[in-house]
Amino acid sequence: MALHPPLHHHYLLLILILSSATVISSSLSHPPAPTTNATKNATTISPTISPTHSPPARTPISTSTLDPKQLSALQSLNIPTSKDPCFAPPHTSTATACDSSKPFRHLLSLRLSNCSDDVALSLTALKSLSTLNTLQFINCPISPIRFPSELTSNLHSFTCINSLKKLTGVWLSRLQNVSDLTVSHVSITASGPSIILNSMKFLHSVTLSHTNLTGYLPKHWHPNLTIVDLSGNNLKGKIPLSLTRLENLVHLNLSSNSLNGTIPTTFGDLNALQNLSLASNSLSGSIPESLAAVPGLMHLDLGSNQLNGTIPKFIQDMKKLKYLNLEKNSFHGVLPFNATFVKRLEVFKVGDNSNLCYNHSNLGSKVKLGIAPCDKHGLPMSPPPAKDSSADDSGNSSDDEDYSNVEEKHHSHGPSKVVLGVAIGLSSIVFLIVFLVLLSKCCK
Repeated sequence: MALHPPLHHHYLLLILILSSATVISSSLSHPPAPTTNATKNATTISPTISPTHSPPARTPISTSTLDPKQLSALQSLNIPTSKDPCFAPPHTSTATACDSSKPFRHLLSLRLSNCSDDVALSLTALKSLSTLNTLQFINCPISPIRFPSELTSNLHSFTCINSLKKLTGVWLSRLQNVSDLTVSHVSITASGPSIILNSMKFLHSVTLSHTNLTGYLPKHWHPNLTIVDLSGNNLKGKIPLSLTRLENLVHLNLSSNSLNGTIPTTFGDLNALQNLSLASNSLSGSIPESLAAVPGLMHLDLGSNQLNGTIPKFIQDMKKLKYLNLEKNSFHGVLPFNATFVKRLEVFKVGDNSNLCYNHSNLGSKVKLGIAPCDKHGLPMSPPPAKDSSADDSGNSSDDEDYSNVEEKHHSHGPSKVVLGVAIGLSSIVFLIVFLVLLSKCCK
């Protein structure tokens, strides 16, 4: 009798066949998507890539984080923009600094140096650069134009060194919000510094040097000034007392002008002063004693004036002083400095003061100051005769000079021992010859 499998086995077999048919049908109706280049690229930039095996970053050739309008403005100034200007190295001829705004950054600082001859400023470019708060031109002899009001109102620092050809006081006076103004080796046409500075209410540092400025020093100064440099101009008149009321003033340079009068005694009120240069003017009078009250003075330059009187001793007590120039004046008397003070100075000039002398017992005889040593009356000694110049250059001390004087006195009393010895020897030889001749005659 034939054996038949149980009925439930037939049911299980039927279910498996139906399931297989369903899977095959689903695969046929939904085939897998083909692999394309786009799919491959999407995979390579997937954020799930392990950071330890991420591909090297590639900077897009034509992209920049800088605002496109400012990028075009830089290009109009012949500034290379192949690399992002916001990441330009600071040592290049064009240095920039940008803010962190998004999606595009904006320039905050721009320095143009060693410009080519074909560079020209345009109003459109400067309007696009109105976000600048620092602008520098260095060795860029290009023609200036009037800055747009947006730019002048935003600028806090302006530097122009050997650039922009000629400027006017009115042109500079429009920079009303600057706190730092530097113009050097540029000709400025103005009746004086006042027309430039009076409108600048936030000024902390001003340098207008070698600009051919004429006129007088301003009578009114902004109280927050820390640096004033008006050197190398044609300014005349006296130093105003208002300048000595600047409590925060650290650096004052009025050298190489035509200033006259005396040095104000109120200079001692400038407690923060570290650098004072009044050289190459026509100042007269004496050095005010009030300078002793300036504790931090490091640089004092009063050379090439018409100052007179004696040099005050308090200068030797200025502990921080490193530079001292008193040459080419009319000082007289004895130099009141010792060797310790002179050696501490990095620069010391006191020559060309014909009535000034130094005590060689304090400074030594080998020191060369450009002035004569003092005699016993405290007056400059006359220069020695030319034949003794070699002895003076050798730096003989006073003891050596006394010893040489004693030797000269001995020489003046009669012939030396050497001469006497030679004379006696010659006499003896002559006597011996005569004696031998007489003896030979007697023997005959």
